[in-house]
Amino acid sequence: MKLYAIALQCALFTLAEQASRDDSCVCELRNSEQRFPHDKLSTVEDNTSECNSNITSQKTLELESLLLGLERRLPQLQEDVAILERENDGGLYGALSLQVIENEMRDIMQLIEKLNSTTLGHQQLITDTTQQLEDFKAQMVELEKYDTMQVVKRQKANRILKRDLDQCKNGLHPTNQPTQPTQGICPYGQFVNITGAVVNTAGEYPGSYKYGAWGRDPKPEAGKESWYWLVMMTSNNRFSNYVRRYSSLSSLIVGVSVPGNVQIHSTNPTTNTIQGPNVVMYGEALYYNCYNQDAVCRFNLTTKTVTTLQLPKGTRFNSKGNFCHLEECYPFTDMDLATDESGVWVIYTTTQDFGNLVLSKVEEGEPLSLGQTWHTSVYKQAVTNTFMACGVLYATRYVNKGTEEIFYSFDTATGAERFNIGIFIFKMAPNIYALNYSPVDQMLHAYSDAYMVSYKVLFE
Repeated sequence: MKLYAIALQCALFTLAEQASRDDSCVCELRNSEQRFPHDKLSTVEDNTSECNSNITSQKTLELESLLLGLERRLPQLQEDVAILERENDGGLYGALSLQVIENEMRDIMQLIEKLNSTTLGHQQLITDTTQQLEDFKAQMVELEKYDTMQVVKRQKANRILKRDLDQCKNGLHPTNQPTQPTQGICPYGQFVNITGAVVNTAGEYPGSYKYGAWGRDPKPEAGKESWYWLVMMTSNNRFSNYVRRYSSLSSLIVGVSVPGNVQIHSTNPTTNTIQGPNVVMYGEALYYNCYNQDAVCRFNLTTKTVTTLQLPKGTRFNSKGNFCHLEECYPFTDMDLATDESGVWVIYTTTQDFGNLVLSKVEEGEPLSLGQTWHTSVYKQAVTNTFMACGVLYATRYVNKGTEEIFYSFDTATGAERFNIGIFIFKMAPNIYALNYSPVDQMLHAYSDAYMVSYKVLFE
């Protein structure tokens, strides 16, 4: 019998060859390494998934909501006590006022108890998570011992080397990102994907208004950088006459509006009020389709004045050029307003363009004017929504009740069109009636069957 040892990549295996009497050959392969503990790796993966599911943004919002509620109730209690002290007549009025104050104190105590329990729960979660992370680290170090080829070690070294090279390159060639880049040039890189829903809330009026829009002002006044706005179609799902404002995302979620509604006109609808859900805010002004006109309205929230911008002759309006899919068209979506890093845009269609999308830049100033215009080859009624990001127009189409696809783009810098974008939006409700991109935080805000949903736009 002859025995041969063959080295295969750092002697991971030995091969024995044995000749039998009938000249047949039998080979036996022996693994000299320890068997990899797949069950341990599977356990670590399961525990990691469970750990991730325990830590959500909703927990932070819950704490913020409780703090916000407490912040609003305490001044009200102080005011009621001051009124009682000032106007107490020692009779029925005083007794009733005292009863109201007792009820308010009871509610505040419940809020404080809830806040304490929530805070304790979060502290315990932090402690547990810290311990879990230490355990995961120890388990992964143990599993790395089975990496005899040192693949993981080399990957770590490569990541550190790449990080150091990037830091060196950035140090030698520092660049400042422009706040308003030229069209088609994005300071963040190329738009490649979006996340799942980051925010999903019914807000202040759950299920009440199916059509609407919401978002942030890309060019806010000082002190209003964290504010959000909301416009709901309060008349026949088609018209509105005010914008509602919130001082933070938490305020919007719990339904605490400060300063409340900013009204365009007391009548709804009437001349220069809002028609259709495709609304944006920019520079403390609301841009929208004017009621019963083929024109864009700009409502200045400071001066309470409206400026109109007439669109080209032949522009379709009054539900003649809506966003659609096979099952329905969205009424009064003839014009879509959009914002990006460079300002305000309007998307519409005309009879001379045979229903294809037309894109125009809205120039600020007095009077409001229409800037450069681009004509696309995508049919508007084959589109469900549009938005702008870094001077590029993106269009979506309906796939099914749970999915929308960003399928089309038009680059205003090059005129290049693409019909194969293939980025999917996973919806919280069947229809998205408004879609706004926020260049402030690169979020995509959707108004979907009375729900307000936001997604993070990913660039690379």
